[in-house]
Amino acid sequence: MDEEMIDELMKKHTAILLRVAYYYTKNLHTAEDIVQDVFIKYFQKKRSLQEDAAGKYLMKMTVNKAKDHLKSWHFQKLRFQEKWFAGKKVMPVDPLVLQDEEDMISAAIFSLPMKQREVIAHYYLEGLTTREVAQLLNLSEGTVKSRLVKGRNELKKKLEMVEWEVLKNEPL
Repeated sequence: MDEEMIDELMKKHTAILLRVAYYYTKNLHTAEDIVQDVFIKYFQKKRSLQEDAAGKYLMKMTVNKAKDHLKSWHFQKLRFQEKWFAGKKVMPVDPLVLQDEEDMISAAIFSLPMKQREVIAHYYLEGLTTREVAQLLNLSEGTVKSRLVKGRNELKKKLEMVEWEVLKNEPL
């Protein structure tokens, strides 16, 4: 693989891989590390795939690496520490930041169980079809559809009481 090809591949896929890793890990630095590791492993293997196949391969590697991270001892230790120190807030949260609509939506998505969150993220945020999500996650298409329905219902419950500033002046 030449440098031009590597640069092009990274420019094209880094943003989407970073989003996917972030939706799994909920941590930007960890997501960046995962994407970096994925590209390093891909280039070390010196695989030369067609553009479409390379994107799918990198996506699959990212999903697997993110899931491995969630199973790791380091991550479990951090979760324990967060639960242990949850009652002890060091800094107050700015109420203006909490009212931001994107933060509310992200929080609602992050509060979903992993099975629903990953399907919602791939389907809505990455624009994949149910078939593509099913292939990516090694699930049946019916399972993907049912998880989408459950996830949408949960999001609706979580967000229905919010008065959306953006929609105030829109005609119904």
